[in-house]
Amino acid sequence: MSQAPAKQENSLANILINVLIPVMILSFLSKDPAIQEKLGKAVRPWHIGPVYSMAIALALPLGYGIWHFIKSRKANFFSGLGMVSILLTGGLTLYLWNQDGSVKPNAGMLFGLKEACIPLVLGIAILCSGKSKSPLLNTFLYNDGLFDIRKIEATIAARNNQLAYANLLKRATVMFSCSFFTSSVMNLCLALWFFRGFDHQAIDALEKYNQIVGKLTGWGFAVIGVPILIFFFLILRYLLKGLHILTGMKDDELMLPR
Repeated sequence: MSQAPAKQENSLANILINVLIPVMILSFLSKDPAIQEKLGKAVRPWHIGPVYSMAIALALPLGYGIWHFIKSRKANFFSGLGMVSILLTGGLTLYLWNQDGSVKPNAGMLFGLKEACIPLVLGIAILCSGKSKSPLLNTFLYNDGLFDIRKIEATIAARNNQLAYANLLKRATVMFSCSFFTSSVMNLCLALWFFRGFDHQAIDALEKYNQIVGKLTGWGFAVIGVPILIFFFLILRYLLKGLHILTGMKDDELMLPR
């Protein structure tokens, strides 16, 4: 009997728990009741302060990642990457926050470098893996879940186009790594933009810091995610065009039916 297909992770739940809910927590729950009173502003029941709101905002995606791993008994690359990012955010926040309620003056640059480091490392790993037996391009895009690789490589061998095929995959790997390098630069620029004019010694500096992190989380998902998707589409079209030239196969023959 054939095994039942593995249940895929719920994309909506993923976005809600990892992006939207943390953004809302950091944006609306970070106000400190004591500081609100000093500033003569209204105190609401949901004003729990910057420390608790940051802890909850980080705990939600971290807990979800651990729960998903225990439930599926399978490591998810992107979930693991998200958990690393969450831990880095928490560790950096502990370093940047001072005991007197102020924030270190280089918070924008350090947070931007933190945001940039993960896609930078990924881009380098993808580039270096192109020379290995298991290129990361195959993990993300050019794999037997999307392409009919067995048929493609059989046709490539029959036409004696192995060298051109290898060069095509190398160029696609370089393009793929460039998408993450672009994301790295955009992450840094986005963080510097949102931290511009940030008063690190303000009475509500921690609250403002949380709100900026919330904005970076929300806008980063859109501003960084859209270019990555565009790169994915361009690389996919590049692969299909190159494979068509090398094999003579049409798109519906190169790709598996969905």
